[in-house]
Amino acid sequence: MAASLRGDGGRRVVVSGMGAVCASGVGARKLWEAARDGVAQIRELKTLRPYDGRIRIAAQVPDFDPSAYIEPDVLPFCDPFTQFAVVAADEAMAQAGFGRKDLAGPRTAVIMGTGIGGMTTIEDGIYRYYVEKTRPETLSVPKLIPSAMPTTLGARYSARGPTFAVGSACSSASQSIGIGMQMIRSGMVDKAIVGGAEACVINATIRAWEGLRVMTPNFCRPFSTGRNGMSLGEGAAVFVLETAESAKARGHEPLCELAGYGTTSDAKDPVRPDLDGASSCIAQALDDAGLAPTDIHYVNAHGTATHANDITESEAILRVFGDYGREVPVSSTKPIHGHALGASGGLELAITIDALRAQVAPPTINFLEFDPRCPIDAVPNVARPHRIEAAMSNSFAFGGVNAVLIVRHAD
Repeated sequence: MAASLRGDGGRRVVVSGMGAVCASGVGARKLWEAARDGVAQIRELKTLRPYDGRIRIAAQVPDFDPSAYIEPDVLPFCDPFTQFAVVAADEAMAQAGFGRKDLAGPRTAVIMGTGIGGMTTIEDGIYRYYVEKTRPETLSVPKLIPSAMPTTLGARYSARGPTFAVGSACSSASQSIGIGMQMIRSGMVDKAIVGGAEACVINATIRAWEGLRVMTPNFCRPFSTGRNGMSLGEGAAVFVLETAESAKARGHEPLCELAGYGTTSDAKDPVRPDLDGASSCIAQALDDAGLAPTDIHYVNAHGTATHANDITESEAILRVFGDYGREVPVSSTKPIHGHALGASGGLELAITIDALRAQVAPPTINFLEFDPRCPIDAVPNVARPHRIEAAMSNSFAFGGVNAVLIVRHAD
């Protein structure tokens, strides 16, 4: 049984379609163009209610009107995190060549990640109860629960296979994608709708993150000297997975093969990253894909621009990759789309897939000078044409939950 879950056994899994909603707007193409061209989408913070905090920037979805995409009988059940997921999923389904009911039945899984769930609904309810002295919105509970997102997608596409939410902080989307891949490989399901969504750029959440002292008031600078923290983001990324055989049988050209997945737990500090946990996760993903470190030609890093994360991630890459870890292009795209928490791994995988297809390593923008404590090639400020046969995407979350995904060209 174990061999059937490895990259060198079982059924090969491909990404047939993907969609995204984030600070660059609606559409995976917009996300890639912003990442490739190094155009930051972090702007002046906009909140529904007055905000008195120190951090006044975030990567928010601009001018988003959910009623333009979601039916009026569905929308009342959708917190913004579910709204983003529905729009991204519709794009992924269309690119994969599937109609609304083409994945109907028990052989399609819906597995979606979120770090927090319906935080907007939670904050609105608390505000109404404690400030306005009225009851929360009637549909608050079905809107705020993390499972609202995958169950809404399951109902939208009549997918009756395994359906659940993954809540593992910043690794949520990456774990959901890896689990979906494993389910298809093992024969448990034939197709999977996977990814992640988050919508928590609101007063209470930003204030809470400020308390951790990991937020920058100006520029997110991963791996660079002068880095002083991250910027929050929001959005969703959704992928449609199936076997290579089924894509070929219906004459569809997939975006790539999803070749490897690793996940580990540090089981140590709740907020401080751990070298052993991160490096073992990278090694596990390589083993699952049946690849050597030198087979990886681009790494999309977790790269939060916090002091501890960037140093630890650099050390983890060097521990597994050896001297080659100083040569392989490694970039963080969080200065583009922000740290979207449970959606980040999905947004970053979408960029990684487009980097593979375009043969371009996107840049780490806002870069000043190389930090000797991060001795990697961070692709500073300008994208780089580069031969990419296989690429890696890292997600290292609070709680010590690590997840790494590997993609390569589909044969």
